[in-house]
Amino acid sequence: MSSPKPVWPRFLTVAAGSWLVAGLAACASDPRPDAVAEPPSPCSTVGAWVDPGSGSRLGYDAVIATQAARAVVLLGENHHDRRHHRWQLHTVAALHGRRPDMILGFEMFPRKVQPVLDRWVAGELTTEAFLREVNWSEVWGFDADLYLPLFHFARQHRVPMVALNVDRALVARVAREGWDSVAAEDREGVSDPAPANEAYRQSLASVYKMSHLYVTGGKGVREISLYEASTEDPTAPPDDPGFRHFVEAQLTWDRAMAEALARARRSGGNPLVVGIVGHGHAEHGWGIPRQLDDLGISDTAVLLPVDRADDCGVLAAGFANAVFVVEEGGEPERPRPRLGVRIETTDTGVRVGQVMPGSVAEAAGIKAGDIVAAAAGFPVNNVGDLIEIVGRQAPGTWLPVTVRRGGKTLEMIARFPGGGAADR
Repeated sequence: MSSPKPVWPRFLTVAAGSWLVAGLAACASDPRPDAVAEPPSPCSTVGAWVDPGSGSRLGYDAVIATQAARAVVLLGENHHDRRHHRWQLHTVAALHGRRPDMILGFEMFPRKVQPVLDRWVAGELTTEAFLREVNWSEVWGFDADLYLPLFHFARQHRVPMVALNVDRALVARVAREGWDSVAAEDREGVSDPAPANEAYRQSLASVYKMSHLYVTGGKGVREISLYEASTEDPTAPPDDPGFRHFVEAQLTWDRAMAEALARARRSGGNPLVVGIVGHGHAEHGWGIPRQLDDLGISDTAVLLPVDRADDCGVLAAGFANAVFVVEEGGEPERPRPRLGVRIETTDTGVRVGQVMPGSVAEAAGIKAGDIVAAAAGFPVNNVGDLIEIVGRQAPGTWLPVTVRRGGKTLEMIARFPGGGAADR
């Protein structure tokens, strides 16, 4: 599951922080010998490893040594957060120092590009050729610069890279039709997932009620941290087929990645398998770890980054084996132009499934059902072509778009605002 930054009850942190500053100021001027300042929380210390159950600080060497002895370690992330990727790189390097017999698994890649990953690690491809041959803009789409340091680490140390995912069309189909509606031969070898436990279902219900986050084309089913969802009414709608399919789509993702991790672990040599995955697939052990356990691999650890502004009180036992405190705020995500359509590659071309209200596409006159034939004078043969062309547009520019509609070919102009607004 993409994962936007978890939403924590920050008002508690701000209030506590303000009170603490005031209290420390009072202690500084208090003449009483017994006036002692309370030590800061480990969660306020950047660079600290913290036990999410007790809120106590953990020793760096102890965390790395303990996790390096595991069968599988999952390093969670918010896909767009550069701080998380830096933490992942440093943690991978530390684990590799203890356990050089390592395999790195990546959620970002579907199984069909595994030969390209093998050639990359072997040093046979340039960076540009690698991103082109894995079809990065279509299979993942987030800024490749966020992930390239990890890819280069694997290449430099000849650490095998494993594609954990399946084609997003499979997940999108499960979200639309349900797992049982997909024939066994169309499941890319994925076996029946272990059912979600009730806590996982209730968390997914919060996400589902918030916005029904499944779409076809583009990035497929949007991933989301379970903490981002509203918990005002988390009761799962048991009779809603849409929700049932939503859960099954999530389980398809979890199961596929667990199977790939399990295969890597059993490939010989007793390697440490490290999975680079979204938060939502790892939190509380509900997603991938539960599926791994069902596959006979129970020695799995979950490590997650948390923001310094997040108070330890919102963490809970079982949330992860350990959390690492990163600086709050971080760098803003690089702004990208948004056309405002949901698209899918079909037999007839790249079809517009939905046009977002108020988007650049709506203003240009693009409608659901249109087939996008060309953009900026370049042919559009698949979803990745359009994503790449739109991604090259600077704020304030105009993009010529050719669409087919009802047997007619129409020329339109997509005008991007100076701020690059609207969802793609």
